[in-house]
Amino acid sequence: MRTSARNQLEGTVVSMTTGAVMAEIVVDIGGQQVAATITKESAERLALAEGSKVTAIIKATDVMIGVD
Repeated sequence: MRTSARNQLEGTVVSMTTGAVMAEIVVDIGGQQVAATITKESAERLALAEGSKVTAIIKATDVMIGVD
């Protein structure tokens, strides 16, 4: 897979919530979780399921930092 996005994180799907049109996919990446909302059609086309090994590809123009 070739992409221009530089932030690519390997992980495992830990949960999926599927609605009529959209699906929320939660991916565990080294003990941290990242959630993505994609179309239900895309989730089906990718054959995603709990336990699937995936790459979370993050393309953003802003990164926010927070402290306590």
